[in-house]
Amino acid sequence: MAETAQTRESEGESNTLRVLVATDCHLGYMEKDEIRRFDSFQAFEEICSLADQNKVDFILLGGDLFHENKPSRSTLVKTIEILRRYCLNDQPVKFQVVSDQTVNFPNRFGQVNYEDPNFNVGLPVFTIHGNHDDPAGVDNLSAIDILSACNLVNYFGKMDLGGSGVGQIAVYPVLIKKGMTSVALYGLGNIRDERLNRMFQTPHSVQWMRPGTQDGESVSDWFNILVLHQNRIKTNPKSAINEHFLPRFLDFVVWGHEHECLIDPQEVPGMGFHITQPGSSVATSLIDGEAKPKHVLLLEIKGNQYRPTKIPLRSVRPFEYAEVVLKDEADVDPNDQDSVLEHLDKIVRNLIEKSSQPTASRSEPKLPLVRIKVDYSGFSTINPQRFGQKYVGKVANPQDILIFSKSAKKRQTTGEHADDSEKLRPEELNQQTIEALVAESNLNKLNSEAEKFKIDEEDIIVKVSECMLERVKERSLQSKDGARMTLSSQNLDIGGKSGTAQSSLNSFSDDEDTREMLLGGRKSSGFTRPSKDSTDVAKRGASRRGRGRGTSSMKQTTLTFTQSRSTATIHSEEVASSSEEETEANEVVETSEPEESLPQVGRKRAAPRGRGRGSAAKRGRKTDIASIQSMMMSKDDDSDDEPPKKAPPRVSRNYGAVKRR
Repeated sequence: MAETAQTRESEGESNTLRVLVATDCHLGYMEKDEIRRFDSFQAFEEICSLADQNKVDFILLGGDLFHENKPSRSTLVKTIEILRRYCLNDQPVKFQVVSDQTVNFPNRFGQVNYEDPNFNVGLPVFTIHGNHDDPAGVDNLSAIDILSACNLVNYFGKMDLGGSGVGQIAVYPVLIKKGMTSVALYGLGNIRDERLNRMFQTPHSVQWMRPGTQDGESVSDWFNILVLHQNRIKTNPKSAINEHFLPRFLDFVVWGHEHECLIDPQEVPGMGFHITQPGSSVATSLIDGEAKPKHVLLLEIKGNQYRPTKIPLRSVRPFEYAEVVLKDEADVDPNDQDSVLEHLDKIVRNLIEKSSQPTASRSEPKLPLVRIKVDYSGFSTINPQRFGQKYVGKVANPQDILIFSKSAKKRQTTGEHADDSEKLRPEELNQQTIEALVAESNLNKLNSEAEKFKIDEEDIIVKVSECMLERVKERSLQSKDGARMTLSSQNLDIGGKSGTAQSSLNSFSDDEDTREMLLGGRKSSGFTRPSKDSTDVAKRGASRRGRGRGTSSMKQTTLTFTQSRSTATIHSEEVASSSEEETEANEVVETSEPEESLPQVGRKRAAPRGRGRGSAAKRGRKTDIASIQSMMMSKDDDSDDEPPKKAPPRVSRNYGAVKRR
């Protein structure tokens, strides 16, 4: 009876294929960190050791063996040392690869590594590439190709994306037989998720090759396994692979790339296959998903049946994760930062104490990784580096223990409306668009004031014009006692050098008071002849805001300075201007600099015939104020013996200027 049981057990073992499944080893991760530099290698060495202890037939890796696309020499040396230690021995390999190996392993040798007579491979390793160690460059090589060339791993699932458009791929299985068990191992190395998504939805872009029928075997006798390395979480459907894209003939799927350990196989409804997600063997992102215990999967296959056994990894550094919402904590005061620090310190101490408790799944004590996600809505942030200084030597990541975030606002779907105090709670004011609220408030005030004080713009302009005329008369009366205006040819520049001219320039500017009055209403473009009624003048100035567009001729006062040896006489003429002339004349230089430094902004008019060589005229809509002033002075000064001295008009931003040359 004992011999019969041993015989059955030996027959069962000869027909059972034992595979150790792991993904995302990320060798070389944090290799420059003094504390965590060996974490990835220790976990990978433990995986190889578990494979040796459980007498598996081979190791199956699901991508991202290396963390970097171009791993350092130190990382390559450590990886080769581990593989050489556990994989090269004189243990017999009890399975066969019966498929076309030149298609499965497209390298120079084109065969499975344990069949090379120059190497004693006792533990074969089959692996695909991930997104971290994918092939690149002119020769389309990966870091895994280095290990393959060293005959340490069997690199499969490397696709040549040929064809037009999204491309076409043909997935050929590695056919493995052990006794009565036949396994078709499909491998699909990482392809950009968006592209692979389109390929799955494009007919005939992805072709799955099935095993041929021979020696009385049917296609259904093969146990079909697929190992791939793609996004699985559907945050964006186009950047992930839906399980329903996969073919229905599959029996078991090993999903790499996702680091959360979901080792227990889950059946996909309506598809007929199960998916295992071993997760990473080293924590590369300090998130909630990676805080779960790390495992590898021992998969035993016999015929069309399989038996999964999860094995915990004991060498993995402990990782404790917690989430805190400060506004929900009773002992935290938003206005007291010390209370916040004390509360966070208490949480960190509890997590450190929790990680230090001895467990059967840990081989030796290590400094733990601690991460606290803090929702600080309504609170000020804390410097994470300064906070972590007190935990140097107590945790493995003192510089990034804290990570701050704010909870997203959820729109209320119910019919109940929150009151105003609920909408504008103090802790949420920092998320409000304060500028928009202030602008809206100011706009409401302006609108209410405008409704109270509605004044016709035409009346404002009329009053301004009347006030201007009164000021001109007052100024002209005050200047009667001055000396005659004698301007030599040397003193005709705008920057008048005499003190009398400068004081007269200031008296004719009227820039401060008048500009304030004009800015109160609509900005007037200027005034025409003072002989018109003030209301008509105001209306014309208000209606002509842009360039002159009128087709009818109008009378415009032009100041012409006739230059002689010692005097300059002011002439007044009435010129009929068409719309084209008005367009030329309406460009005015608006600056307070002397004329010598002024850029030639406006176009100068040619001097009228019959005038002196030095005479010139500058016509502009905004110079009419100066025209009014000069005409009023000329009328008042006719009775005097000596004409008063008149300085060149000051260049004003509101009224324009008259140029001299």
